[in-house]
Amino acid sequence: MLENLAIIFGVFLIMEGVTWCTHKYVMHGFLWILHEDHHDHRLHESWWEKNDAFFIIFAVPSMILILLGTVFSVPYCWQIGAGITLYGLAYFLVHDVFIHQRLKIFRNSESAYFRGLRRAHKMHHKHLGKEEGECFGMLFVPFKYFRRELEAKRS
Repeated sequence: MLENLAIIFGVFLIMEGVTWCTHKYVMHGFLWILHEDHHDHRLHESWWEKNDAFFIIFAVPSMILILLGTVFSVPYCWQIGAGITLYGLAYFLVHDVFIHQRLKIFRNSESAYFRGLRRAHKMHHKHLGKEEGECFGMLFVPFKYFRRELEAKRS
């Protein structure tokens, strides 16, 4: 039991690095065609973005791993798939619900952590092109964004 939780939690943490690399080198690289409308909302007219295809792209490996682990009993596969899935859920809640307000819930927060995440992502989106981006991570961003929020809260 403890081993399973450790694997799931470890994969969750590793996924932040995978996300950073994928965001910087794939989404802002050769798959920019799918990510561009997320930066420039003039390129889509509906609630859906081409960028939403990444949810499917990232869900497929986790579903395959869970299937391999549960149906075929391949060691550690369901735990790895569960870690990826939990990270995807956290990403959805933070990125799509909290930051971009695609669902009109969790609009405000007094938490310096969440306000820092939102500020860092706003800095990422100030660049409309695929070059010269910053803050490619989601749950761990440079400390300066949290420090600003903590200082603003104290004053």
